[in-house]
Amino acid sequence: MNPLKCAFRVTLGKFLGYVVERHGIEIEQVNIYAIVAMPEPRNLHEFKSLQGKLAYLRRFISNLAGKCQPFSRLMKKGATYVWDAACSAAFQDVKGYLMSPPVLAAPIQGKTFILHVADKRNQ
Repeated sequence: MNPLKCAFRVTLGKFLGYVVERHGIEIEQVNIYAIVAMPEPRNLHEFKSLQGKLAYLRRFISNLAGKCQPFSRLMKKGATYVWDAACSAAFQDVKGYLMSPPVLAAPIQGKTFILHVADKRNQ
């Protein structure tokens, strides 16, 4: 370990693009701003850039696959790139969600723990 790169007894720190503190892990604001300030993708290259940014934050976005469902046809091999109203609505939904992202925290022993699970088998 390099002592110049170590920090001990701190209450908050940045690590791999996340903010780690006593209460949990949050997304660093600069990563949120990269998506919120992003215009709608005009071509496949810009769309793949958006996909990469969303993949990096996927653990913080509840039901990301469901929110991004309209994007699925854009990823099909040989499909022409057409950004429609459904894609715009999904993009705005994700941006809105990121305006107040959750903090990931470990369960507290002895407290009630509720787990929400998405199940799409019947659709």
